[in-house]
Amino acid sequence: MTAKQELMRARIIAALLLYTAVFATERLVLPQSVPAVLRLALYVVPYIVIGYDVLKKAWTNLIHGQAFDESFLMTVATIAAFAIGEYPEATAVMLFYQVGELFQSVAVGKARASIGEMMSIAPDFANLETKSGVKTVDPDSVEVGSVIVVKPGERVPIDGTVLSGESFLDTSALTGESVPRRAGEGDEIYSGCINGEGTLRVRTTKAYEDSTVAKILDLVENASEKKARLEKFITRFARIYTPAVTIAAVLLALVPPLAFRQPFGEWIQRACVFLIVSCPCALVISVPLGFFGGIGAASRIGVLVKGGNYLEAVAECDTMVFDKTGTLTKGEFKVKRFIPATGMRTDELVIAAVYAEAMSNHPIAQSVRAVYADEIDLTRLRDMTEISGFGIRAVWDRKELLAGSAKLMERYSVHYEPCPDSGTVVYVAHDGIYLGCFIIADALKEGSAEAIRELRDAGVQHTVMLTGDRDDLAQTIGAELGMDRVYAELLPADKVTQLETIIKRENGKSKVAFVGDGINDAPALMRADVGVAMGSLGSDAAIEAADIVLMDDDVRKLAATVRIGRKTMRIVRENVGFALAVKFLVLVLGALGIASMWLAVFGDVGVTVLAVLNSMRCLRLPAYRPKAETDAAPEHNAPVRTARARAAETTRVPAARQKMRAAKR
Repeated sequence: MTAKQELMRARIIAALLLYTAVFATERLVLPQSVPAVLRLALYVVPYIVIGYDVLKKAWTNLIHGQAFDESFLMTVATIAAFAIGEYPEATAVMLFYQVGELFQSVAVGKARASIGEMMSIAPDFANLETKSGVKTVDPDSVEVGSVIVVKPGERVPIDGTVLSGESFLDTSALTGESVPRRAGEGDEIYSGCINGEGTLRVRTTKAYEDSTVAKILDLVENASEKKARLEKFITRFARIYTPAVTIAAVLLALVPPLAFRQPFGEWIQRACVFLIVSCPCALVISVPLGFFGGIGAASRIGVLVKGGNYLEAVAECDTMVFDKTGTLTKGEFKVKRFIPATGMRTDELVIAAVYAEAMSNHPIAQSVRAVYADEIDLTRLRDMTEISGFGIRAVWDRKELLAGSAKLMERYSVHYEPCPDSGTVVYVAHDGIYLGCFIIADALKEGSAEAIRELRDAGVQHTVMLTGDRDDLAQTIGAELGMDRVYAELLPADKVTQLETIIKRENGKSKVAFVGDGINDAPALMRADVGVAMGSLGSDAAIEAADIVLMDDDVRKLAATVRIGRKTMRIVRENVGFALAVKFLVLVLGALGIASMWLAVFGDVGVTVLAVLNSMRCLRLPAYRPKAETDAAPEHNAPVRTARARAAETTRVPAARQKMRAAKR
């Protein structure tokens, strides 16, 4: 508990003991003929002890013209109860109201704590290298291009590039991932991560206010400002509801006695019950608390939701549209497979393809060289020429070597076997003899297909992929992922147009989310009902453009985010329905004179406590399975090795690492 909560608890205990003593004294010790003024004095003491801050707040709001809130309603109701001689009930109402306030405070504290874990990523200091040595300074004062030292156990204060040193970084506060990431010379590292066992010298690439940690903190701090429609409705409802029930209570207290000669005391008591139960605490507290808890739950798995309105929108999302490159695929060329010609061996095809691409800087060439482990003897090559739109021609071992499209084979009269597979097909021939072909394709991200299945399990009805790739290649990838629809050969502007068509097709019945990398897809991210960006630690464009950011690019977290949103909305609606139903019932019973003060206390404090406890369920994460805790996923094609390469020693990464030290604060 905080110091404020501890003080409130102490006051409640003191007031409860005092109230018990007064009640026992009044009922057991004092004679029945005790003067009313003495009884009043006995109960006023615990009333003032426990209700001082409520009375003060009501008075302050009243003189500032903001009378209609729960403090005002509670003050008027309890003072009116004192006026008609209901001293024990009046004091008890204030006492239990404060108990409910304490419950609310503790619940809000727990919800804030879940987001507070994100806030704890703020660095306290930076070790700046100067001519006179290393000095501890405020991160705000470090200029771009400065050299800082990050010692073991310290938090990285500013984004930068590692100049020297090697270590593992704990990124769990940002991404929710428990597996440390290796950082060495030349690697980019981001603020908010915790350094492991090694010391790193880092050249800063951004000012602190532009760094990853500063942007995340700004998002977290401002998340509560973007309210969901239900939150806005409750706020507007409370503004109308509270004055309305106050006027109704006044009429209930005055009209029957004046118009029908009823006793004032009875109708004032009914008005007090009416005022007590009409406090909108259960709605005003539990609804924002539910959204706050949902945002906190998402943050704990490395998903930043920029406001309750976006959590509400993703909960209503039935259609999710994906960009392909960089979102579902790695955006890298990879050799899918080699297909040797009839009578040829695979290793002959691989070696010829590698030498054909040995001197090219094209991404296809780089992907081919990546599958070969031996050194390439460039003395065997000469006269290498890139033929635009066709491929490569070179002389290898004094014989003509070709690698390229079918048009290249036809141009040099090579008889080849057409490849029916989708993807970028490269045909290879040596000395006029066709050796075979290999297929280049964009590699799927780990977990992409699983993410689509989990989204369907989470209730998303339609998944769509947009891409600029050829239709046959796009359809193949879409089928592999399990997409419902695929739209290919789209220019960037066409993606927005297609997204508009999908949104119109939904006709407002459900929300449409767009998932992209946050850089090239900014227009689509902004047009969708919910824009989800692949954050990839340090991607400024992603953090700024989207409504929801997946900090580590794990698309499987989309399903968990949808579940969190739907669970939050379900709990919030339960609270609203339960609170309104109970309050309406007790209001009617109070107006009819059936409900007592004690039932009114339950109708207010009891309902509030139950609603708050229900909202706390939003903090509990739904089922979510994070990435497999491995250093890297195995490549689809392992490097081809000769006997000499296979015999060479290799350095192995240890399977177990030493446990990181706790962050020093």
